[in-house]
Amino acid sequence: MVSISTLLSLVLATLIIAAMPIVLYRKLRPRFAMAPREAILGIAVFALFAMIIERALHGFMLSNPATSVWLRYPGVFIIYGAIAAGLCEEVGRFLAMKWLISREPGALERHGPGLGYGIGHGGAEAWIVGVLVQVQWIIYAVLANRGTLDAHFANAPLEAIARIHLVLMTLSPVSAGVFLVERASAFALQLGFSALMWQMLRQRSRHALAVLVAVHAFFGLPAAMVQAGLLPLIFADAVYLVLGVIVAVALVLYYRRAAAQGV
Repeated sequence: MVSISTLLSLVLATLIIAAMPIVLYRKLRPRFAMAPREAILGIAVFALFAMIIERALHGFMLSNPATSVWLRYPGVFIIYGAIAAGLCEEVGRFLAMKWLISREPGALERHGPGLGYGIGHGGAEAWIVGVLVQVQWIIYAVLANRGTLDAHFANAPLEAIARIHLVLMTLSPVSAGVFLVERASAFALQLGFSALMWQMLRQRSRHALAVLVAVHAFFGLPAAMVQAGLLPLIFADAVYLVLGVIVAVALVLYYRRAAAQGV
């Protein structure tokens, strides 16, 4: 059984994360003259580069005898995981923004395209990695409370059903709060990556891609360390909470100044 307080906490946290990119886009779109194609492009890039290309790369590296041996070493696994995430997502972000510039060279005079893209990219991550997964567990919790969960998975292996029950037993209002912190922090970081990439492109920097890959990889180290079993999840969440707050404050100051300048 999953308590009512836990269910309500999960639902509330999920609704907040689901609404976050939508509300932010609707609120900021008039001020920064954002076009729908910018957000749509961000959604498409995350879905393609993070959910398909990056996962395919991981599948190849982990199944290939030559590379899987090296990835058994925690240090190698951490470095690979951080760089792979940074490389796949930032190459996609770079290509998408260069395409926007090719379609509208004058877009470099505005901050809106980078912000619109960032909301789309970060919003896609919030929904695909966060909201949809959380909705699944909420449904499982409701089925468990009704006593119909096992019947729903009648054809599934007993081990899979046992794992679902085990996860449901760990759910609590605290886990809902952790989910909220993780997804909100990740969203802020994606906005930060997009703002930094767009600003470097506005300055005609030739090192934008390399810098963003390095920055993204560095920020991805705590998550990679958790996957390698070298860092407790709670410590990683604390790190991302601090980083998310810092990036969010920096973004507010950055875009307030941009709005004051009329760009």
